[in-house]
Amino acid sequence: MIRKTGSANWKGGLKDGTGTISTESGALKAVNYGFNKRFEGEPGSNPEELIGAAHASCFSMALSKILGEAGFTADDISTAATVSLEKSGDGFAVTKSHLEVTAKVPGASEEDFAKAAKTAKENCPISQLLNAEITMDALLG
Repeated sequence: MIRKTGSANWKGGLKDGTGTISTESGALKAVNYGFNKRFEGEPGSNPEELIGAAHASCFSMALSKILGEAGFTADDISTAATVSLEKSGDGFAVTKSHLEVTAKVPGASEEDFAKAAKTAKENCPISQLLNAEITMDALLG
């Protein structure tokens, strides 16, 4: 079993408070986040972009694995995940994650690539974690 830790600290009320997020590896260390960054477009981090980065990176690795099992090695896989946060009842919910992937895979046909991308979308661990609609546009370049 692999275990990785992310942590957060929050001080103050919801709208006037501030927080920091960190990761065990140190890739993120006391990065600021807050209400304005999440809901009002102020520059800075927020949980949804972190979920997007996690989903995009997990998907890219899964796609590389699946392509490799089919005998292909990608020269490049570029993935963006757009995570949607919507009002739900008295609160909010992450409702969607849309993957946009472009890849260069020597020797792979459109059909090979589409099949591998679909399998990766459905089976990467972060896709399985999310209780949200997951859509995708995949382009073999």
